Amino acid sequence: MMKTKLDLGIPHSDLASCVSCGLCLPHCPTYRVTQEESASPRGRIALMKHAADTGFIDEEFVEFMDACIQCRGCETACPAGVEFGSMMETTREALATQTSYQRWWRRVGYRTLGWPNFLAFGSRVLSVLQLVRVLPKKLGLPQIPLVQRKLLSSGNDVFLFTGCIMDAWMRETHRAVQRVVEATGNGVQFPSKAAACCGALHVHAGLGDEARRLAQRTMAAFPGEAPILVDSAGCGAQLKSYGHLLETKEAKQFAERVLDVHEWLADHINELPQKPEKSGRVAVQDPCHLRHVQKSHQSVYEVLGRYIEAVPLDDEGLCCGAGGAYSAFHPDTAADVRDRKLASIERTGAPVVASANPGCLLHLRSAGLEVRHPLEIVDSLIAKDV
Repeated sequence: MMKTKLDLGIPHSDLASCVSCGLCLPHCPTYRVTQEESASPRGRIALMKHAADTGFIDEEFVEFMDACIQCRGCETACPAGVEFGSMMETTREALATQTSYQRWWRRVGYRTLGWPNFLAFGSRVLSVLQLVRVLPKKLGLPQIPLVQRKLLSSGNDVFLFTGCIMDAWMRETHRAVQRVVEATGNGVQFPSKAAACCGALHVHAGLGDEARRLAQRTMAAFPGEAPILVDSAGCGAQLKSYGHLLETKEAKQFAERVLDVHEWLADHINELPQKPEKSGRVAVQDPCHLRHVQKSHQSVYEVLGRYIEAVPLDDEGLCCGAGGAYSAFHPDTAADVRDRKLASIERTGAPVVASANPGCLLHLRSAGLEVRHPLEIVDSLIAKDV
């Protein structure tokens, strides 16, 4: 195999923090699918150590780094507190800046996520294709309206982050979330178009400079001190990590304002309308970036549980395989990982699945399941009693 020079840039102390105990293995979706040591967290860290010691990598190294979903389930399982996610992000950025890891067309694709007008145009094209029934249903896309109604602020108590793809394809989810927040008596305001994208997918791809540029833009779009609520688990995790990404006082202060919307609602649970009795049941899929990164997945059960029986899955938060753009670039592995999630969902016997992350929602929906955002469910149940 051809060798390529690489300055990995990970401190030796971080690489040495993994003691290779193997407790992460059952929680790694790519290891469970392939049973390959190098497809596990400790295996990937061993490859990183070798790269750091020699200063060279090969094609196999790139393949195993690229095949990581970055679910960070290994961090929850690790007794030594190894920060695998940070090491993987550093590795991907080293690959993106020093090799041809990210091809030009991928870079252009990621960059367009920060262009709301371009996304709006592209979404209208997809809407037309849906109307003429060209797009296959297995893609799991929501019904994209040809004309989007503008989101209107109702007050300045909290901000609601809207993001890129979710705003372009799932704006009705934002509207449902707004109604639930307003049901507590609080007003919702929306940021300017400068907050077009949080940069999460860019970090996953190793495009650190672009992610930092988007972070600066996003921060400027949220003046004042009002809480910033996020209804996408992946976006919320990224916004909360701005202090680490930018390493500035302003970024750390910004990150402290960010809350997953379910976190905020759990703190305002008694301000939500009451329902005489619970009706129905729903299976809850914990998005990785809500459970393993933000560690706030229990708030989803608390909010949903006020109105409906929220049934947890029995897989200890194993990844569903979506991984942001992962399912597009690794469809076979993503489908194999999803099969395990589908089996867990089936065992609940619940007719509907709730997922607080758009990527997970669309990935599971493409398998034929009825999947909804938790607050869409809450919104519909509240509306029935109004």
